[in-house]
Amino acid sequence: MTLLSPELFWLTLTALMTAALWVPYILNRIIEVGLWATLRNPEPDAHAKAAWAVRMQASHVNAVENLVVFAPLAIAVHVTGMGTSTTALAAAIYFFARLAHILIYTLGIPGLRTAAFTIGFIAQVILAFTLLGWM
Repeated sequence: MTLLSPELFWLTLTALMTAALWVPYILNRIIEVGLWATLRNPEPDAHAKAAWAVRMQASHVNAVENLVVFAPLAIAVHVTGMGTSTTALAAAIYFFARLAHILIYTLGIPGLRTAAFTIGFIAQVILAFTLLGWM
């Protein structure tokens, strides 16, 4: 059995979390407009009525945008063998910062949302700086 590096482990959990984010807001849509209306292609002006669902969908988009940055960094650290206890911790912090960002964004807490986002960004910078040999 091959064990994942810490960076790939946290990347996998982050990808799974990001992949599952659509479920709550789609369930909300089913409740709001019904199953068949949900299964059709939505009209351009069709938006969730529940504010939390709108925010969760926005947090999902943000999670995907940031996964595009985190994934290649985590993979590059693994492939190059440059993983350290610092990069492992940065990858774990990234996961928990993104989880916090999703929850805080969905609950509508603006200041904490920015803090969670910034912590995740710093974790990405640590991975990048390690790859560049700056750490």
